[in-house]
Amino acid sequence: MNSNVTLVDHPLIQHKLTLMRETGTSSAVFRQLLREISTLLTYEVLRDIPLTTKKITTPMQEMDAPVIAGRKLAFISILRAGNGLLDGMLDLVPLARVGHIGIYRDHDTLEPVEYYMKVPSEIGDRLVIAVDPMLATANSASAAITRLKEVGAKNIKFVCLLSAPEGIEALTAEHPDVPIFTAAIDEKLNEKGYILPGLGDAGDRMYGTK
Repeated sequence: MNSNVTLVDHPLIQHKLTLMRETGTSSAVFRQLLREISTLLTYEVLRDIPLTTKKITTPMQEMDAPVIAGRKLAFISILRAGNGLLDGMLDLVPLARVGHIGIYRDHDTLEPVEYYMKVPSEIGDRLVIAVDPMLATANSASAAITRLKEVGAKNIKFVCLLSAPEGIEALTAEHPDVPIFTAAIDEKLNEKGYILPGLGDAGDRMYGTK
């Protein structure tokens, strides 16, 4: 496996992912499962986040206790499906700053088209976690990360639910400095750029659209 990729294969994640893949899963259940998985993914993504200490007083005595160092994290949702991962991550880290990049994939060319971007200030001083449930062709993810770098982001991680080997290869080639965290690496892409076996279009399944 690509050394730039962390496969988060905890049994709870794999079980919930199987439920998400099934065609009969409702949009409401799909959203809830995605939120739960994103919380579990966040534990792994932030495993090496730096700590410092602060002096606190417990009911027993004073102590130097660990706290996260530096500026608040920045979670960047690649719209629209990225919001499904974002919700669960904010459950775990509610003080994180949040940004959004609106990019959609042209269904004919498969190329990314940007229509919106707003990210937190001083992004160069923050750990930036870019999120999108699907890493398929990687065109949208790569374009989003390029834009984040253009506005000063230096420490970026990418988190997805499902990935295709082609997407991993493309994103790693374009951004070798950006680690990828994924819950599953599927077989391949089909001729339309969808992941197989996959789970369909994550945005459509989240919101009940087609």
